[in-house]
Amino acid sequence: MTEEHGGFAHVRENVDGHPMWNLLGYAKRYWPRLALGVLAAFVTRFARLIPPIVVAAAIDRVVLGSGEPGLLARAGVLPSQPVSGQAARLGLLEGLVAIAVLAYMVRSLARFGSRYLLQATAQKIQRDLRNDTYDHIQHLSMDFFANHQTGGMMSILNSDINRLERFLNTEFRQMIRVIATVGGIAVVLWYYSPKLALIALAPVPVIGVASGFFLSWIEPRYQSIRETVARLNTRLENNLGGAAVIKAFDRYAFERSRVAEQSQAYHDEKIAALRLRRAFFAALRLLTGVVFVLVLYIGGSDVIQGAPGALSAGTFALFFLYLRRLYSPMRRVGKSANKYQLAKSSAERVFGLLGRTPAITEPDDPYPPETIRGDVRFEDVTFSYDEGEPVVRDVSLDVPTGATIGLAGATGAGKSSLLTLLSRFHDVDSGSVRVDGVDVREYDLQALRSEIAIVEQNPYLFSGTVAENIAYGDRDVLAAERGGEGASRERVIDAARAAEAHEFVADLPEGYDTLVGERGVKLSGGQRQRIAIARALLNDPAIIVFDEATSDVDTETEALIQASLDRLIEDRTAFVIAHRLSTIKDADRIVVMSDGEITESGTHAELLASEGDYATLWRTQAKEAPDPAVADD
Repeated sequence: MTEEHGGFAHVRENVDGHPMWNLLGYAKRYWPRLALGVLAAFVTRFARLIPPIVVAAAIDRVVLGSGEPGLLARAGVLPSQPVSGQAARLGLLEGLVAIAVLAYMVRSLARFGSRYLLQATAQKIQRDLRNDTYDHIQHLSMDFFANHQTGGMMSILNSDINRLERFLNTEFRQMIRVIATVGGIAVVLWYYSPKLALIALAPVPVIGVASGFFLSWIEPRYQSIRETVARLNTRLENNLGGAAVIKAFDRYAFERSRVAEQSQAYHDEKIAALRLRRAFFAALRLLTGVVFVLVLYIGGSDVIQGAPGALSAGTFALFFLYLRRLYSPMRRVGKSANKYQLAKSSAERVFGLLGRTPAITEPDDPYPPETIRGDVRFEDVTFSYDEGEPVVRDVSLDVPTGATIGLAGATGAGKSSLLTLLSRFHDVDSGSVRVDGVDVREYDLQALRSEIAIVEQNPYLFSGTVAENIAYGDRDVLAAERGGEGASRERVIDAARAAEAHEFVADLPEGYDTLVGERGVKLSGGQRQRIAIARALLNDPAIIVFDEATSDVDTETEALIQASLDRLIEDRTAFVIAHRLSTIKDADRIVVMSDGEITESGTHAELLASEGDYATLWRTQAKEAPDPAVADD
């Protein structure tokens, strides 16, 4: 089997500008709370620098009784004159304790404010980004969904956007921590000893440059990891969705090997990135350790030898308290660089997806019809999914309002592809499709699609109740049903009765409130068909497309669905695709397609009389399934 396809590596080409600037653009609407959060974060970090200064003053002025005034005295917070006597020193200690208590109170309040404001903002940005991305995906054309795996889309909507939220929530605060802590400590250390400050701060630019190189090393690896995760998610989703097929064919070992192969690829790429990351962090720790030893030796030597400008005991202790706080955020720079690269890789996928232009767009001045009668005309239509490989060739077909058109032909003849052009799921390569004389490309897209209902061979039901799935056909009824308004239920029941669905729904355990399961798995194929027909009836469209309604159901269910179909197409323009020709023999006109072209067209009687492909197929089906209703002609 072929390797998994439908990845999202190429979407990076659609990013407009730098992806991380785009991410920050989402924060602009929340700038007041963001500005307060940033201010509170700086206050938190500056308040955290006060206690070591208090400790240094306590050692020099209280414990040792030194005449060194210190930074707090020069700032006017403490008396600059030496104090002597037990009572005076205790008073000075009490003053220092009060300063420390105030610093801790300010730090606690500011920390609460910064974390709450920044984390809440990150959550709001995550919500907005996920909503916008989901909405954009929904508006992309059907060719996008055909060419991309659902697992990859889920990876972007969940994993990538969650990663961006974590980056904003955690790493943004870490950046503030680095700037405030390193800046504040640098000022204090330089004030006390420029020589030792230069030694202590020497690793800062080195770590900054090294982090830049680290980003360039790790970037391609994380891009590859994100693609591997998307492929793994796709494989897992396919296997979980196809559990019945795997069981039926006993392909446990085969699928296990495919999952194991993807898991191993993810494992190998993560290990390679982990090796690089850990080596980088180990080098940073070694560098900061060397500086710590140098400050200890040079500063200690100056104190012992009484060199000019030598530090006091309290200031010497202050240096080491600050060194510990200085290198912790600096070592965190490497981790932040790592997180930044992960977030950038995710942002490229998210904003690359947001930058993708839908293939189907409305004109600048779309045509908004008051009503749609249902007159349809295909004029020399040619269409292909892949360039140069048309699946519909030069098809022309006039369908008057209220007519029922049956489409017959082998699988792959182009029947379904032709009708997807009616709702503009795709656009023609050449020719035109007109509804009420207007090219569908000129319509207001929502107005056009609201008047065209499609009932598929395997209709999609949403996880929810029977009533909700029927109500999906009408926006107002759906809103009322979700809101628990009882008046909407009558319209749902009326649609179910018209679709021959009410009887079996009433027999379900919870009636119309019965949960249908994912994709309607708790219902039979015929029941899902009738729910879909009820949904279409509630929509009350001008045009209906019925695609292979009865190909996979038994004769009794077919009769019920046919009765539903007759009600559905009454007074509407209808297109009925069928393999079972009995479904369309009463159509106003039957169109036979082969290899993307119309080969025959006429009523049932006319086609039988012409002795063409339709007549041959009719007789074949009549022999395979003899039935008075079928063999009547």
